[in-house]
Amino acid sequence: MNIKDILSEHRWKLSITMTLILLESGLFILFPLFIGRAIDGAIAGGSGGAVQLGILGLVALVVGACRRFFDSRLYARIFRRFGLRLMSNIEDSSSSVKTARLGMLKEVLEFMENTLPEIVANLIGLIGVALIIASLNTTVFIGSIIVIILIFLIYTITSGRTIRFNKQYNNVSEKQVSVIDQKDPEALGSHLKDTMKWNIKLSDLETVNFSLSWILMMVFLVGSILIGIGDGIVKYGVLFSLIMYVFQYIESVLSLPLFYQSWLRLVEIRERLGVVE
Repeated sequence: MNIKDILSEHRWKLSITMTLILLESGLFILFPLFIGRAIDGAIAGGSGGAVQLGILGLVALVVGACRRFFDSRLYARIFRRFGLRLMSNIEDSSSSVKTARLGMLKEVLEFMENTLPEIVANLIGLIGVALIIASLNTTVFIGSIIVIILIFLIYTITSGRTIRFNKQYNNVSEKQVSVIDQKDPEALGSHLKDTMKWNIKLSDLETVNFSLSWILMMVFLVGSILIGIGDGIVKYGVLFSLIMYVFQYIESVLSLPLFYQSWLRLVEIRERLGVVE
């Protein structure tokens, strides 16, 4: 039995989770728009926009809390059942390998519980925000497309190196319990040094990629403000909504490469666990 078999047994519960994720993501897309309306309404002396914003926040809170309560219990059951299967499949392996792979299994399920909802939310938010930006200002929308293509190229070029570093990191991780059992300070020190070596390489690579992406995004943010003013947007609420959506777009775009890095690590782990058909 592989992970697909186990997840298929929970398909209805996972469908509920995905529905709640989609609903929560859709609600968060509306925040900048409602904030802009609240500002324009307050300037005009009305409070209706502020009330609507408060209701939106309350609904988003209820949906998000329900999803998190539901998810934590669902993935705990999946981890227990699949963990038993995994240990049975590698019964002849060393305790070091078993411990490392059980930790990797937990990482896979934590990805599904915590990171996957964020990926879905970011993708929905990215598409929704891009469409709203297009309706507010075409020039800014074109700039957003150019920026995301450039960032995609940055991370695509370095994806092979990321997979290689993760593989080396996991190779070292699988030896950890055996090294500890040796009770040799010199061997343990060497092992910890190797662990941190690959961790540092991954961190350095991500720092370079993120820095390049951040520079592109700051140019885009400043340019959006100047373009919005230059195109004659005079309502404070409308201009604020545009800038808020641009900033939300930036957050989504900067998060996607991090999710991509996590996915590359997950691919290596799934192959190691033998859950890929």
